[in-house]
Amino acid sequence: MASPALQAATARSDPDGLDRAQAQAAQGVWDGANVRRSRLRVRTLVALRWLVLTGEILLLAVLILGLGYDPPLTLALATVGVGAWVNLLTSVAQPMQRMMGDREAAGHLAVDVVQIALFMALIGGTANPFVVLLVLPVTLAAATLPRGPLLAVGALAALASLALAEFGLPLSPAPRLTLEHRYAAALANIAGMALIAGYVRQAAAEAGRMALALDVTQAVLSREQRLSALGALAAAAAHELGTPLATIAIVAKEMAREAPTPQCKEDAELLIVQAERCREILRRLTETPDKASDEVHERLSLRQLVQEVIEPHANVKGVRVEAIVAGAKGVKTPDIRRLPEIAHAMTSFVENAVDFAASEVLVTARFDADSVSIEVRDDGPGFSPEILAKLGEPYVTSRQGVAGGRTGHVGMGLGFFIAKTLLERTGAQVSFQNGRPRGAVVSARWPRRTVEAV
Repeated sequence: MASPALQAATARSDPDGLDRAQAQAAQGVWDGANVRRSRLRVRTLVALRWLVLTGEILLLAVLILGLGYDPPLTLALATVGVGAWVNLLTSVAQPMQRMMGDREAAGHLAVDVVQIALFMALIGGTANPFVVLLVLPVTLAAATLPRGPLLAVGALAALASLALAEFGLPLSPAPRLTLEHRYAAALANIAGMALIAGYVRQAAAEAGRMALALDVTQAVLSREQRLSALGALAAAAAHELGTPLATIAIVAKEMAREAPTPQCKEDAELLIVQAERCREILRRLTETPDKASDEVHERLSLRQLVQEVIEPHANVKGVRVEAIVAGAKGVKTPDIRRLPEIAHAMTSFVENAVDFAASEVLVTARFDADSVSIEVRDDGPGFSPEILAKLGEPYVTSRQGVAGGRTGHVGMGLGFFIAKTLLERTGAQVSFQNGRPRGAVVSARWPRRTVEAV
């Protein structure tokens, strides 16, 4: 874990904090109309086409052998054959693992819409309930394509449904349905396309948001672990370099005292000054609240933890940030293992509280024989009901695209999601609620054995 001084410097150089560490890059990637977690792979398209073509062959067999209908078999098989030829050509002409571009994928799906429509036109049009096969290319487009190509494929499928109502061949010897009935079936098919595509697209978008948020969380945690390693490295360097620097200083003093010429004495005094400067730099690198040995980088007291959490925001104008430690009577105060996840997440909660507090933020650490908890409470307006119901999910924010509160941060709504994810990785139970009579309360509770340094 980095020292408090290093943490404070990091907070000042990166004032956006937890959810903004990757905000610009992530925001450039995330756009509601364009971002998706996957694109259409050649292998996926080819496999799904074979399923559709196999289904068409089975449908012909059921109609002829099972139900006694007499569709134009030659034309129907020719349509299936053309689809199979196109699929073979697709699989041979390019690597199966290749990702298609948006326009290329839309073109392939449009070909599938036309092939399915021609096949259905030969076996009853919209009078045949299997006209729902037209939903398949639209659903695949909804899962893999941006809005523009999706609308193009969907519009083509809708026009195909309407055309099937008008021009679909009747299945002999079944009676031909009325035109009104066929158009009603076409409209029902279009409505089904819209609903299923909308559902799939929403699910894909949410999955993409969650995956992107988890990527940002992992990046934040990786950065914090690097800072932790840097703090330990600084302590080790100071410990190892202290002895040779002391030796250099002693030898330089002897040289200065016995210098044969003024020039030699001046050089020796310069060595003394520079050695002392190096010792001061190393002292600052290892500076900690209790000026302890290297063990401080492995553990810290509960009070030290809450002090480090509030330190980046202790001097914010207009709000008082205070830390309190309270415990059960007769129970020893635990020392806590240095976990970057805890410090980073709780600092984010304090930042949010400082943004919205009226005048005070209180960070309280409590412990008993079985558990340790940290609570962040402010005296602001509290969480709105719609925000409280979704806290902990990615992309939830009450800052409507403007600088928020005293810290001036414009976030992506990832802060609470990242903080909650980090804390849960340490075994914490995280809760969000409104205080009485006002204010917001965020708390994390751990079993004592999971965080106590032994």
